[in-house]
Amino acid sequence: MQKVECNTMLKEERFQVILNQLSQDQKVHLAGLSTILNVSEDTVRRDIKELADQGLLKSVRGGAVPHSPGPHNFKDRIEYGNDKKRIIANKALNFLKDGQVVIFDGGTSALLIAQSLPKDISLTVVTNSFPIASILEEHEKVEVLFAGGRLLKNSFVTTGNETIQYFRKFRADLCFLGICSIHPELGVTGPDYEESEVKRVMVESSRDIIALSTVEKLGTAEAYYVCPTNQLTTIITDQPDSMAAFEIYKSLGIKMV
Repeated sequence: MQKVECNTMLKEERFQVILNQLSQDQKVHLAGLSTILNVSEDTVRRDIKELADQGLLKSVRGGAVPHSPGPHNFKDRIEYGNDKKRIIANKALNFLKDGQVVIFDGGTSALLIAQSLPKDISLTVVTNSFPIASILEEHEKVEVLFAGGRLLKNSFVTTGNETIQYFRKFRADLCFLGICSIHPELGVTGPDYEESEVKRVMVESSRDIIALSTVEKLGTAEAYYVCPTNQLTTIITDQPDSMAAFEIYKSLGIKMV
Protein backbone atom coordinates (compact mmCIF):
# COMPACT_ATOMS: atom_id res chain seq x y z
CA MET A 1 0.00 0.00 0.00
CA GLN A 2 1.23 3.48 -0.88
CA LYS A 3 0.59 6.35 1.49
CA VAL A 4 -1.38 9.26 0.06
CA GLU A 5 0.42 12.51 0.89
CA CYS A 6 -2.59 14.66 1.66
CA ASN A 7 -3.85 15.91 5.01
CA THR A 8 -7.00 17.67 3.73
CA MET A 9 -8.45 15.00 1.48
CA LEU A 10 -12.18 15.36 0.83
CA LYS A 11 -14.46 12.49 1.80
CA GLU A 12 -15.22 11.70 -1.86
CA GLU A 13 -11.49 11.48 -2.53
CA ARG A 14 -11.06 9.10 0.42
CA PHE A 15 -13.87 6.97 -0.98
CA GLN A 16 -12.06 6.67 -4.31
CA VAL A 17 -8.78 5.74 -2.63
CA ILE A 18 -10.56 3.05 -0.59
CA LEU A 19 -12.26 1.60 -3.67
CA ASN A 20 -9.03 1.69 -5.68
CA GLN A 21 -7.17 -0.08 -2.88
CA LEU A 22 -9.91 -2.67 -2.61
CA SER A 23 -9.80 -3.32 -6.35
CA GLN A 24 -6.03 -3.76 -6.16
CA ASP A 25 -5.77 -5.93 -3.03
CA GLN A 26 -9.24 -7.57 -2.86
CA LYS A 27 -9.43 -6.56 0.82
CA VAL A 28 -8.66 -3.52 2.95
CA HIS A 29 -7.99 -3.11 6.68
CA LEU A 30 -8.87 -0.18 8.90
CA ALA A 31 -5.30 0.27 10.15
CA GLY A 32 -3.80 0.22 6.68
CA LEU A 33 -6.32 2.70 5.30
CA SER A 34 -5.84 4.95 8.31
CA THR A 35 -2.14 5.17 7.46
CA ILE A 36 -2.75 5.68 3.73
CA LEU A 37 -5.39 8.36 4.22
CA ASN A 38 -3.77 9.98 7.26
CA VAL A 39 -7.05 9.91 9.20
CA SER A 40 -8.28 8.03 12.27
CA GLU A 41 -9.60 4.47 12.12
CA ASP A 42 -12.98 5.81 13.24
CA THR A 43 -13.08 8.02 10.15
CA VAL A 44 -12.17 5.06 7.93
CA ARG A 45 -14.86 2.96 9.63
CA ARG A 46 -17.47 5.62 8.85
CA ASP A 47 -16.26 5.86 5.25
CA ILE A 48 -16.53 2.10 4.82
CA LYS A 49 -20.03 2.12 6.30
CA GLU A 50 -21.14 4.78 3.80
CA LEU A 51 -19.62 2.84 0.91
CA ALA A 52 -21.30 -0.34 2.15
CA ASP A 53 -24.65 1.48 2.39
CA GLN A 54 -24.17 2.46 -1.26
CA GLY A 55 -23.57 -1.18 -2.17
CA LEU A 56 -20.00 -0.54 -3.29
CA LEU A 57 -18.28 -2.98 -0.91
CA LYS A 58 -18.98 -5.43 1.91
CA SER A 59 -18.04 -4.22 5.38
CA VAL A 60 -16.43 -6.93 7.54
CA ARG A 61 -14.76 -6.96 10.93
CA GLY A 62 -11.63 -4.82 10.70
CA GLY A 63 -12.09 -3.69 7.10
CA ALA A 64 -13.90 -4.55 3.87
CA VAL A 65 -13.97 -6.97 0.94
CA PRO A 66 -15.56 -6.61 -2.52
CA HIS A 67 -19.12 -7.50 -3.34
CA SER A 68 -19.63 -10.17 -5.95
CA PRO A 69 -19.56 -8.59 -9.43
CA GLY A 70 -22.36 -9.00 -11.90
CA PRO A 71 -26.17 -8.89 -11.65
CA HIS A 72 -28.25 -10.76 -9.06
CA ASN A 73 -31.57 -10.95 -10.93
CA PHE A 74 -31.98 -14.26 -12.82
CA LYS A 75 -33.12 -12.60 -16.08
CA ASP A 76 -30.00 -10.41 -16.04
CA ARG A 77 -27.70 -13.29 -15.03
CA ILE A 78 -28.90 -15.63 -17.76
CA GLU A 79 -26.77 -13.87 -20.41
CA TYR A 80 -23.99 -12.60 -18.13
CA GLY A 81 -20.61 -14.28 -18.62
CA ASN A 82 -22.03 -17.21 -20.55
CA ASP A 83 -18.72 -18.19 -22.17
CA LYS A 84 -17.16 -18.61 -18.73
CA LYS A 85 -20.19 -20.50 -17.42
CA ARG A 86 -20.06 -22.93 -20.34
CA ILE A 87 -16.47 -23.77 -19.44
CA ILE A 88 -17.63 -24.47 -15.88
CA ALA A 89 -20.59 -26.56 -17.06
CA ASN A 90 -18.41 -28.69 -19.34
CA LYS A 91 -16.00 -29.40 -16.48
CA ALA A 92 -18.91 -30.25 -14.17
CA LEU A 93 -20.22 -32.96 -16.50
CA ASN A 94 -17.15 -35.05 -15.64
CA PHE A 95 -18.45 -35.49 -12.08
CA LEU A 96 -21.72 -37.13 -13.14
CA LYS A 97 -22.30 -40.91 -13.26
CA ASP A 98 -25.30 -43.10 -13.90
CA GLY A 99 -27.47 -43.71 -10.87
CA GLN A 100 -26.50 -40.61 -8.87
CA VAL A 101 -28.89 -38.45 -6.90
CA VAL A 102 -27.86 -34.86 -7.64
CA ILE A 103 -29.11 -31.58 -6.19
CA PHE A 104 -29.20 -28.70 -8.65
CA ASP A 105 -29.65 -25.24 -7.19
CA GLY A 106 -31.14 -22.34 -9.12
CA GLY A 107 -27.93 -20.82 -10.47
CA THR A 108 -27.39 -20.11 -14.15
CA SER A 109 -24.28 -22.32 -14.22
CA ALA A 110 -26.37 -25.23 -12.93
CA LEU A 111 -28.90 -24.43 -15.65
CA LEU A 112 -26.19 -24.80 -18.31
CA ILE A 113 -25.21 -28.18 -16.85
CA ALA A 114 -28.83 -29.31 -17.12
CA GLN A 115 -28.93 -28.15 -20.73
CA SER A 116 -25.72 -30.07 -21.50
CA LEU A 117 -26.54 -33.44 -19.91
CA PRO A 118 -25.83 -36.39 -22.23
CA LYS A 119 -29.01 -38.02 -23.52
CA ASP A 120 -27.92 -41.45 -22.26
CA ILE A 121 -27.12 -40.52 -18.64
CA SER A 122 -29.51 -41.76 -15.95
CA LEU A 123 -29.86 -39.50 -12.88
CA THR A 124 -32.26 -38.41 -10.20
CA VAL A 125 -32.20 -34.61 -10.01
CA VAL A 126 -33.61 -32.76 -7.00
CA THR A 127 -34.12 -29.05 -7.60
CA ASN A 128 -36.09 -25.97 -6.61
CA SER A 129 -35.45 -24.28 -9.96
CA PHE A 130 -38.38 -23.92 -12.36
CA PRO A 131 -36.10 -23.41 -15.43
CA ILE A 132 -34.05 -26.53 -14.61
CA ALA A 133 -37.15 -28.65 -14.01
CA SER A 134 -38.58 -27.42 -17.31
CA ILE A 135 -35.43 -28.36 -19.23
CA LEU A 136 -35.12 -31.80 -17.64
CA GLU A 137 -38.75 -32.78 -18.19
CA GLU A 138 -37.70 -33.63 -21.76
CA HIS A 139 -34.76 -35.84 -20.67
CA GLU A 140 -35.99 -39.43 -20.84
CA LYS A 141 -33.52 -40.89 -18.32
CA VAL A 142 -33.53 -38.14 -15.70
CA GLU A 143 -36.08 -38.34 -12.91
CA VAL A 144 -36.91 -34.88 -11.60
CA LEU A 145 -37.98 -34.28 -8.00
CA PHE A 146 -39.17 -30.71 -7.52
CA ALA A 147 -39.20 -28.88 -4.20
CA GLY A 148 -42.37 -26.88 -3.73
CA GLY A 149 -42.66 -23.67 -1.75
CA ARG A 150 -42.95 -19.95 -2.31
CA LEU A 151 -41.71 -18.66 -5.65
CA LEU A 152 -38.84 -16.19 -5.40
CA LYS A 153 -39.66 -14.30 -8.57
CA ASN A 154 -36.30 -12.66 -9.22
CA SER A 155 -34.56 -16.07 -9.20
CA PHE A 156 -37.33 -18.47 -10.38
CA VAL A 157 -36.70 -20.78 -7.41
CA THR A 158 -38.87 -21.92 -4.53
CA THR A 159 -37.96 -20.91 -0.99
CA GLY A 160 -39.36 -21.11 2.52
CA ASN A 161 -39.90 -23.80 5.13
CA GLU A 162 -41.64 -26.23 2.75
CA THR A 163 -38.64 -26.11 0.41
CA ILE A 164 -36.17 -26.53 3.26
CA GLN A 165 -38.00 -29.52 4.74
CA TYR A 166 -38.15 -31.17 1.31
CA PHE A 167 -34.38 -31.03 0.80
CA ARG A 168 -33.82 -32.42 4.29
CA LYS A 169 -35.34 -35.72 3.11
CA PHE A 170 -32.34 -36.45 0.86
CA ARG A 171 -28.78 -37.68 1.14
CA ALA A 172 -27.62 -36.73 -2.34
CA ASP A 173 -24.40 -37.93 -3.94
CA LEU A 174 -23.49 -34.39 -4.91
CA CYS A 175 -24.80 -30.87 -5.07
CA PHE A 176 -24.14 -28.36 -7.83
CA LEU A 177 -24.06 -25.09 -5.91
CA GLY A 178 -24.21 -21.89 -7.93
CA ILE A 179 -22.02 -19.31 -6.23
CA CYS A 180 -22.50 -15.60 -5.69
CA SER A 181 -19.50 -15.14 -3.36
CA ILE A 182 -16.76 -17.28 -1.82
CA HIS A 183 -14.22 -15.97 0.67
CA PRO A 184 -11.60 -18.16 2.41
CA GLU A 185 -12.47 -16.73 5.83
CA LEU A 186 -16.03 -15.44 5.45
CA GLY A 187 -17.35 -18.55 3.72
CA VAL A 188 -19.95 -18.97 0.99
CA THR A 189 -22.48 -16.13 1.05
CA GLY A 190 -25.36 -14.79 -1.01
CA PRO A 191 -27.43 -11.61 -1.44
CA ASP A 192 -30.84 -13.11 -0.59
CA TYR A 193 -31.67 -14.44 2.90
CA GLU A 194 -34.29 -17.02 1.93
CA GLU A 195 -32.33 -18.43 -0.99
CA SER A 196 -29.21 -18.68 1.17
CA GLU A 197 -31.18 -20.65 3.77
CA VAL A 198 -32.21 -23.15 1.09
CA LYS A 199 -28.66 -23.44 -0.22
CA ARG A 200 -27.46 -24.19 3.33
CA VAL A 201 -29.81 -27.18 3.54
CA MET A 202 -28.72 -28.36 0.09
CA VAL A 203 -25.15 -28.43 1.37
CA GLU A 204 -26.15 -30.29 4.54
CA SER A 205 -28.06 -32.88 2.46
CA SER A 206 -25.21 -33.74 0.08
CA ARG A 207 -22.08 -35.88 0.34
CA ASP A 208 -20.02 -33.82 -2.12
CA ILE A 209 -20.56 -30.11 -2.67
CA ILE A 210 -19.35 -28.77 -6.00
CA ALA A 211 -19.27 -24.98 -6.14
CA LEU A 212 -19.71 -23.41 -9.59
CA SER A 213 -17.89 -20.08 -9.59
CA THR A 214 -16.24 -17.75 -12.06
CA VAL A 215 -12.88 -16.50 -10.78
CA GLU A 216 -14.18 -12.98 -10.23
CA LYS A 217 -16.46 -14.25 -7.42
CA LEU A 218 -13.58 -15.61 -5.35
CA GLY A 219 -12.55 -13.41 -2.44
CA THR A 220 -15.89 -11.58 -2.35
CA ALA A 221 -18.72 -11.59 0.19
CA GLU A 222 -22.43 -10.86 0.54
CA ALA A 223 -24.71 -10.45 3.53
CA TYR A 224 -26.17 -13.93 4.04
CA TYR A 225 -24.18 -16.96 5.13
CA VAL A 226 -24.50 -20.36 3.43
CA CYS A 227 -21.61 -22.50 4.72
CA PRO A 228 -17.92 -22.41 5.61
CA THR A 229 -15.64 -22.50 2.59
CA ASN A 230 -13.90 -25.68 3.76
CA GLN A 231 -17.23 -27.52 3.57
CA LEU A 232 -16.92 -27.39 -0.22
CA THR A 233 -15.50 -30.51 -1.83
CA THR A 234 -14.65 -28.90 -5.17
CA ILE A 235 -14.67 -25.46 -6.75
CA ILE A 236 -15.07 -25.47 -10.53
CA THR A 237 -13.99 -22.22 -12.20
CA ASP A 238 -13.51 -20.91 -15.71
CA GLN A 239 -9.70 -20.92 -15.33
CA PRO A 240 -6.97 -23.61 -15.17
CA ASP A 241 -6.44 -25.08 -11.70
CA SER A 242 -2.85 -23.79 -11.56
CA MET A 243 -3.71 -20.15 -10.77
CA ALA A 244 -1.77 -18.79 -7.80
CA ALA A 245 -4.98 -17.36 -6.32
CA PHE A 246 -6.29 -20.90 -5.89
CA GLU A 247 -3.61 -21.96 -3.42
CA ILE A 248 -5.49 -20.63 -0.39
CA TYR A 249 -8.50 -22.77 -1.33
CA LYS A 250 -6.35 -25.84 -1.95
CA SER A 251 -4.85 -25.36 1.51
CA LEU A 252 -8.38 -25.79 2.90
CA GLY A 253 -8.58 -29.22 1.30
CA ILE A 254 -10.72 -28.11 -1.65
CA LYS A 255 -10.13 -29.53 -5.11
CA MET A 256 -9.81 -26.77 -7.71
CA VAL A 257 -10.90 -27.66 -11.23
